[in-house]
Amino acid sequence: MDNNKSGMFYVPEGKPEPVCSPGEFQFAAIGLDHGHIYGMSQGLIEAGGQLSWVYDPDPQKVQAFQRQFPGVKVARSEGEILQDSNLQLVAGAAIPSERCALGLRVMAHGKDYFTDKAPLTTLEQLEQAKRAVAETKRKYAVYYSERLHVESAVYAGVLIERDAIGRVVQVLGLGPHRVNAGSRPEWFFDKERFGGILCDIGSHQIEQFLYYTGARNAEVVHSKTANYHHKGHPAFEDYGDASLIADNGATGYVRVDWFTPNGLSTWGDGRTVILGTEGYIELRKYVDIGREKRGGNVYLVNGEGEYYWNVSGQVGHPYFGQLILDCFHRTENAMTQEHAFKAAELCLIAQRDAVKVE
Repeated sequence: MDNNKSGMFYVPEGKPEPVCSPGEFQFAAIGLDHGHIYGMSQGLIEAGGQLSWVYDPDPQKVQAFQRQFPGVKVARSEGEILQDSNLQLVAGAAIPSERCALGLRVMAHGKDYFTDKAPLTTLEQLEQAKRAVAETKRKYAVYYSERLHVESAVYAGVLIERDAIGRVVQVLGLGPHRVNAGSRPEWFFDKERFGGILCDIGSHQIEQFLYYTGARNAEVVHSKTANYHHKGHPAFEDYGDASLIADNGATGYVRVDWFTPNGLSTWGDGRTVILGTEGYIELRKYVDIGREKRGGNVYLVNGEGEYYWNVSGQVGHPYFGQLILDCFHRTENAMTQEHAFKAAELCLIAQRDAVKVE
């Protein structure tokens, strides 16, 4: 499958920006259930990390991973990796409902944990993760890739920091995805295992809402989910939306779906519109339909004029280097633990309280 056609196997590539010496930061990959593990690993390698181990009970997944990352050692068990004292971090993209349990085991062995989104699927798991972080002093980092691994989204943060649009008062996040039903594993359609659409892909949009508004907390005012078109999978959800109000007064609207048409050149026409008191920013992250097949499209309108940039290959993905340095120095420059958990909590609340549209 063309990786640009499937969000599950979309691997952004950036320019190497190592923050450490070769072999100084070693990590492993455990749990290859979602293709995001490729992007997570690639980002850490470009930042100077050394991918030392991989483990998954499915040998076919391991073989595919080895083809992408030749030289990685294959562990005979998860325990073989967890017992390696040379490792600083374990990256994982297990089935969403199993990600918290993996993280608890990783942190109990004195290693930082870097998980795909959604980082967990229940509020009970969230409390377990918080307790483990407090007890072990390890990190439970989350790959919110639609901001962290997208150059236009990174650049939007730079523009906001430079006061290009004044105070942010509203964020509109649209996250359509292509379902590619024939290539999806069984767990993908089981709500108990993937957590629901707002818990899963909604996590990207809610995290961005918190980040761009600078909020530490928010209230989910209203949310709803539906299964409009995939009745053969009754436990699946193909549509979800949510409205939020942040603790600083900013508002947000999130819409996610699995309705990307086959005619689109990429897996989803992801867009973000950020409204400020002095202007607005629009991100056309992966394509600018009818105009530009590349991603990285940034539009800005403010008191000085109208602007457009394509920032592909220009901005980079600083999160990964910041994460490595945070693991070394026990800092929180890449993302605070509070922020990572708050985004997850709001997704779970939106999912739990969603009106079910029949």
